[in-house]
Amino acid sequence: MDLADDAELLRAHEAGDRRAFGRLYDRHDRRCFQFIRRMLGAGASEAAEDLHQDTWLAVSKEAAAFDPAKASFATWLYTIARRKVLDHFRRQRVVPLGRADEDAVMSVQDPGPTPLQQVVSRELAQRLVAAVEALSAEQRGAFILVAGGGLSLEEVAEVTGVGLETARSRLRYARGRLRVTLADEWSSHV
Repeated sequence: MDLADDAELLRAHEAGDRRAFGRLYDRHDRRCFQFIRRMLGAGASEAAEDLHQDTWLAVSKEAAAFDPAKASFATWLYTIARRKVLDHFRRQRVVPLGRADEDAVMSVQDPGPTPLQQVVSRELAQRLVAAVEALSAEQRGAFILVAGGGLSLEEVAEVTGVGLETARSRLRYARGRLRVTLADEWSSHV
């Protein structure tokens, strides 16, 4: 994927090219939705769908505000998505911590060759999801943006509105907590 091409597609959309927006959406849709869903936590799939739609509506409406000299399209997109999630939390007065949804974890496809290996892998995935959801909202956001969104630390800092060192610290603490939380799991399954 050519990142400069994202800006061109957004400009084409702004000029009225509907196919350009569709291509842009197809490129970033899945990761954006996963980011929103993971930020909301388990059991919020309907809210995730609504916020995902709101995010893309905002992208369409605010296309003229995008400046490729300031940020990549992905950074700008995740900034909008994060703002939508935080607004949702404020409206709901919800603390963004939760437990893993067993149904969601059990639906993860696993190419393991045996049923026993599949069960073990699902249990491990459930523990991983629970561990990520137990992180503070700031740490979870940094971790998901890097691990799931593929953003750099500089982009995470920009999306979250903090300095580079704060973003680095949040990611380091998130990884440290996950290492501690999952240490027994990794040693027994690796």
